[in-house]
Amino acid sequence: MLNYLTAGESHGPQLTGIIEGIPSGLQLDIEAINAQLKKRQGGYGRGNRQKIEHDQVTIVGGVRHGITLGSPIALVVQNRDHAHWNEIMNPTSPQTPENTLRKVQRPRPGHADLVGGMKYRHHDLRNVLERSSARETAIRVAVGAICKQLLAQVGIQLVGYVEQIGSISTDNKPELDVAKIESAISHNDLRIIDQEKVVPIHDLIDKTRKDGDTLGGIIRVIATNVPAGLGSYISWDTKLDGKLAAAVMGVNAMKGVEIGDGFKAAASYGSQVMDEIDWRKDTGFFRNTDHLGGFEGGMTNGMPIIVKAAMKPIPTLYKPLQSVDVTTKEVKKANVERSDTTAIVPASIVVESVVAIELAKALVDKFDSDNVQRLQEQVADYRDELKEF
Repeated sequence: MLNYLTAGESHGPQLTGIIEGIPSGLQLDIEAINAQLKKRQGGYGRGNRQKIEHDQVTIVGGVRHGITLGSPIALVVQNRDHAHWNEIMNPTSPQTPENTLRKVQRPRPGHADLVGGMKYRHHDLRNVLERSSARETAIRVAVGAICKQLLAQVGIQLVGYVEQIGSISTDNKPELDVAKIESAISHNDLRIIDQEKVVPIHDLIDKTRKDGDTLGGIIRVIATNVPAGLGSYISWDTKLDGKLAAAVMGVNAMKGVEIGDGFKAAASYGSQVMDEIDWRKDTGFFRNTDHLGGFEGGMTNGMPIIVKAAMKPIPTLYKPLQSVDVTTKEVKKANVERSDTTAIVPASIVVESVVAIELAKALVDKFDSDNVQRLQEQVADYRDELKEF
């Protein structure tokens, strides 16, 4: 099985990740991992933290001479901003009045601050926000980048991009070609396909920043050349679309997930939603449309996987909302932490990453995953078997 674990706080010394289940023999492209980390730091609407951090991954286990060994892979991403927080976030030094000056006692509505403090009995809510911060997603992007490289070994490609920011939709004609999408979104700092929407969205973000407010949006991920039969119908917890939905909802600020037409399908007739089946000698069975987003019965059906995620606006507002001091119980304005006007652009990288992780999990669950070459051979044989069905 493929699993991963992350550790670390937003202003702690580093973020750490351990991923187990990656086959041996995978030639890792470290620069490709760092390129994903750089993309996560970019995007119009980001705050000043990104001027401090220059995320780079260091691999400290499970890889030798750039090739995976089959053992757990240990990853580290340093937090450069920790230099300004060394005393406050020191993991081992005793607590003193001097190193608790940045105490957080006025929880932000919409954030984990208050409920996390109640659950874990933290009256300094910094103990909550440091871990619940989206900074943790940097290490998930590094894990996802490795999984993307594994998927590429069997011809699976995927990309995440922005479909909507605030009230402005940018994707009236969705593309299903990963290469074309990547080319289009590389021409702007919003990861959107429609270049004509760049200026209006910049204007919206600028106005929102000036107003001390924040914006959310919609993210779309496409994965192509995924073989039919990943996942299973035999039990609710084996359905791959369910696992994808859970992984996407596990990304900070996500409040909704769609597979294929999603909620639009609820307002449609069955004849408009079900993907009719066809067959060709060279390809075998396929669907004429992809309204169901590449899934039937919790299993991939060979069509492109389409996942959408709805992201709420970031809870940290520079014109803060009403809150209550957890110590004095006085009604006050919420704490203000350094934040972004919108993080929809980096979030598209994060959602892409967690989709890659779940697809990689499904892949190694189905096939012998001790070695990459053996995995490639088995997937190729399986694709041939499907064609002959």
